[in-house]
Amino acid sequence: RDVSGFVVTRHTILRIKPNQKINWLAFALSRHLNGELTDALAVIDSYLESLQEGAEEHEKGYESSELALYRNFILGEMPDNEENTLKHLEECKSVVVDVGAWFYRKGSLLLTTGDFDGASEAFKELFNRSSSENYRVHAGYMCAVLKLEKDLCEKALKLRGTDTVATMMQLTSDQKAVLANCYENELKEIMPKSYACRRIPLSFLEGESLKNALDAYCKKDIVKGVPYLGADLASLFMIESGVNGNKTYSRARDPVDIKSNTTYQLIRDIVDGYIASLTSTSKFPGDDDDAPPSSILWAMYLKVQLLEFSGELEEALQLIEKCIENDPDCVDIYERKARLLKLSGDIQTAAECLDKARELDLQDRYINNKTTKYMLRADRDKTALERISLFTRHEGNPSQNLYDMQCVWYELEAAASFARQRKWGQSLKKYAAVEKHFEDYNEDQFDFHSYCIRKVTLRSYMSVLRFEDQIFGQKSYRKAAEGLIGIYLHLFDHPEDAKVNSKAQDYSKMTAAEKKKAKAIARKKKKQAEKKAEEAAANPKKGGKAEVKDDDPDGKKLLARDALEEAKKYVATLVKNAPTHFSTWIFQYDVATRRQKYLIALQALFKAKAIDPGNYQLFSRIVDFSFRILPKVTNESPAGKVILSEAASLLQALSLREFLSKARANVLNNPYTDLPTRLAVAEALITANIEPVESASQLILDGGMNGRQVTIDSCRDTLAFFVKLGEDALAVKKLWLAQVKERFPLAIKLE
Repeated sequence: RDVSGFVVTRHTILRIKPNQKINWLAFALSRHLNGELTDALAVIDSYLESLQEGAEEHEKGYESSELALYRNFILGEMPDNEENTLKHLEECKSVVVDVGAWFYRKGSLLLTTGDFDGASEAFKELFNRSSSENYRVHAGYMCAVLKLEKDLCEKALKLRGTDTVATMMQLTSDQKAVLANCYENELKEIMPKSYACRRIPLSFLEGESLKNALDAYCKKDIVKGVPYLGADLASLFMIESGVNGNKTYSRARDPVDIKSNTTYQLIRDIVDGYIASLTSTSKFPGDDDDAPPSSILWAMYLKVQLLEFSGELEEALQLIEKCIENDPDCVDIYERKARLLKLSGDIQTAAECLDKARELDLQDRYINNKTTKYMLRADRDKTALERISLFTRHEGNPSQNLYDMQCVWYELEAAASFARQRKWGQSLKKYAAVEKHFEDYNEDQFDFHSYCIRKVTLRSYMSVLRFEDQIFGQKSYRKAAEGLIGIYLHLFDHPEDAKVNSKAQDYSKMTAAEKKKAKAIARKKKKQAEKKAEEAAANPKKGGKAEVKDDDPDGKKLLARDALEEAKKYVATLVKNAPTHFSTWIFQYDVATRRQKYLIALQALFKAKAIDPGNYQLFSRIVDFSFRILPKVTNESPAGKVILSEAASLLQALSLREFLSKARANVLNNPYTDLPTRLAVAEALITANIEPVESASQLILDGGMNGRQVTIDSCRDTLAFFVKLGEDALAVKKLWLAQVKERFPLAIKLE
């Protein structure tokens, strides 16, 4: 953004037309964006002073309220200015309409100044004003009663979702007791029906108190038939993490960690007790009254989810069949079965199962979209398009309708499906469509400029501008950009794939008569398609518009581009907008090495190491750089001298052989080493000619199935590696295939 130019322009416009309110506010906003906070305040104050007494800006109203809160927002951004910000907040209370925002602002400021009693009262006032389910308000209240330090308070107020202080950091027994007392004796009286007040204590209670709370919580939702109860409880499975002694919590996601989690084990015991009691007596344990008939179904459904979390997929599938017998018309049960089948490696059957669920409720857009997603995962793209087109406009091309609606999730899934089918042009087409959507999002911000200033929604406007500054770092854009980079790198390594028309029919195995007949049919279909397209464009339906004709449906123009230049372009965007993401620097390395920009590649490795030093992808590239790139570098150029001097730290000042031997020892010392890391170390040992195939492969065969990240995809990647090794790994491949089939007996297309 040319912010300095924006300041000059708005100042000039203000001098020409100083009697218009919008010019004053725009000039103040420009100063704010340029970091001139004091000057921005001076502009707002000058404008307010120029008004006559009794003007609407001095009275209570929406615009005066927003302007006052925006001024307070600027004051709060000034360093060490909490006292003045609080003082102004009290002064402007009489004109503020958004009382909830005012109290939240007050509570947040009081936390930073150390007035915990005042902050507690402010947040309790918010609870009384219908904010009982706002977890960020709960996080602020917990900071106040625990009297946490300023930096922890600021971190807590930025938490998202159902995270609170209890899931952010380790609490002492005394802190847990304080929170338990507050929620039981204070907040329960204020909000007796609050869902959050029942849910949050589960994250810090211990022992018998936790067991009783979980029992009451699960029982209530099972009786109601809440299908997402398992996903809700999964956020309670926390494990310790942290660097340099700063211990924090993170959610356990791998079956290895979940099985050993005490909260998981406790919930599992509770649910097993429910099922046993409901089966034998139709009552919950300890209850005198009969439970509703559906309780046994939802208790079994909850156990299915718990089994899924712990990786016990076979038992989960057996139990989900009992759920289906209990209620063969429940859509949620079929959806869960499809998920279990997908995790078991049978995506085709999973897609069919979900399609059956869709037929149970044809009006449900969610289940239709889920079916579409699974069809794409099964690479049945035509069927997927048919399913999703049921909820698009019925006239015109469904693909064009989805593009017009900016249906990003569909385009990303379709692009990945085409890539798996090696339809590179069509995959590039879908990924490029997502990139175009984000360019449109970026341009859409211009629609807000005059409107937001005129309506004085300046706080929201600043949030939008700051979001737009980070829009090319959003997850969906990164996924599209990484997809484009990956395909273009593949095309650079295999240029013959860019020349092959993936839709062209193979006539090589046909007889002369069959070939003639096939070509005639192809010509006829092409003419029919062209005629249909011309008719649709010339005669649009009433109320509709002419169909847009795509002149490159197969992405041939995208295939014709310079693959390395395109990859360079997209990786540069990621480096600029997503520098904190590990994958950005992995792709930067992959592109830089192909461009022979070895200093940039080395920098990318250091950046990736700072983000995730133990990642297997980083390990593989460090070995690649040391084994393949470093021998090419000489100290004749300044860049070469830097590379040779700095590269040693990547190997921890060890030789490559010593570095790999240390990595091998680390794998053997930790029985839970994840499968991708085992594969990376084994591959490095073989590539660097340090160990033979049979010896290195034992890192995978001995204990690989007992570690973390053992999924059907990681198993297939490992099998593909053994296949790539050829005849030297035939015996190893056979042994690994047997282990995979034992772990995933339903898996298809393993080879």
